Amino acid sequence: MKILVLGAGVAGIAAAWYLRQDGHEVTVLERNDAVALETSFANGGQLSYSYVAPLASPSVIPKIPPWLMRRDSPLKFVPEWSAAQWRWILAFLAACNQRQSELTTERLLRLAFYSRRMMHELVAQHALDFDYVRNGKLVVHTDARAFESAKRLVDYQRGLGAEQEALDAARTIEVEPALSSMKRRIAGAIYTPSEDAGDCFKFANELTRLMTMGANAVRLRFGVAVQRLLAIGRRVAGVETNQGVFEADRYVLALGTSAPAIVKPLGIRIPVYPLKGYSLTLPIVNDAAAPRISVTDYQRKVVYARLGSELRVAGMADLAGRTATIDTERVGQLVEEVRSTFPEASDFSRLQPWCGMRPATPRGTPILGATPYSNLLLDAGHGALGFTLALGTGRVLADIVNGRKPEVPLDGFRLDD
Repeated sequence: MKILVLGAGVAGIAAAWYLRQDGHEVTVLERNDAVALETSFANGGQLSYSYVAPLASPSVIPKIPPWLMRRDSPLKFVPEWSAAQWRWILAFLAACNQRQSELTTERLLRLAFYSRRMMHELVAQHALDFDYVRNGKLVVHTDARAFESAKRLVDYQRGLGAEQEALDAARTIEVEPALSSMKRRIAGAIYTPSEDAGDCFKFANELTRLMTMGANAVRLRFGVAVQRLLAIGRRVAGVETNQGVFEADRYVLALGTSAPAIVKPLGIRIPVYPLKGYSLTLPIVNDAAAPRISVTDYQRKVVYARLGSELRVAGMADLAGRTATIDTERVGQLVEEVRSTFPEASDFSRLQPWCGMRPATPRGTPILGATPYSNLLLDAGHGALGFTLALGTGRVLADIVNGRKPEVPLDGFRLDD
């Protein structure tokens, strides 16, 4: 079967990989000059399979007013005259209830654990160079009440297959000595030894290298901007681009935050809106002062991952339009977080700032599979979990194309759910 994958972020590349494994003739269209140059380029680097609980939860509601009042808040909101923005906000608030949060967590954990299995199988079968480590993760709490709540979540997720341990401050420092500078602030931490880390950009490029070699190689067409989908009846007949029309038997839409605008003329509404996130990439100049385990500061919503000889730091969630422009004040806030947590680890004069637009859904679940158009499939809305979920969603999409029942139930992931 001839298949067009629209978008060469990590989600689109993973889908192309599995479709090619099934023997299809796959072409990927990408508006940039290479793969993974947008949201997948410099993300947090953590493969957080056990930390997929959605942002939409009852606990977030009382935090929103103080967050909006602080300049250094992990959440920033810039209101717009945009029906899509306000529709997303209302749907997000509606999802902030215990029942929906637990249901979403359960669904995401199943998909994340499946994606972890796909990753472990992949790295066992192929030599991939993307600074991959199975180094575990610490979620550090500086608020005692939040830590108690986290311990209750550990108990809940244990029944869903997550293996986690609650640590006191002293034990947290034993597990990750580089956290000693914030020892007095630590109330406790949740430790998950099974978590991984890696460079998402390098991973997407390594997967591209493999699937463009040998027989039935995937074709990548760069500099091709998708402008609209051409439909006849309830079937897509082609994709109109800046380089002409491309045709296929099936189409997989993996365009991140651009996906809603592409399908809107077909009468399809995808509840995806961009949440801008920031990252810093810093050279490690003091090995002992940099973390070896992935670390998340729960209260500040900042993540740290060692990627080879560099430290990747990421955070913030800005509901502030659709343009990936760097706010220097937000970068400065992230720099201050690193200085207070790992002050001796890096050379700040050589930092590389970046921002990306996370394609988020209100409930936090990606949208996968069928649309009202028989040959158009969705692979959209991964939010901050694109790297974590990409292999799982790619395998699910390939199963759907081939008429196989996916191993992960699609309840909660379909367009009409």
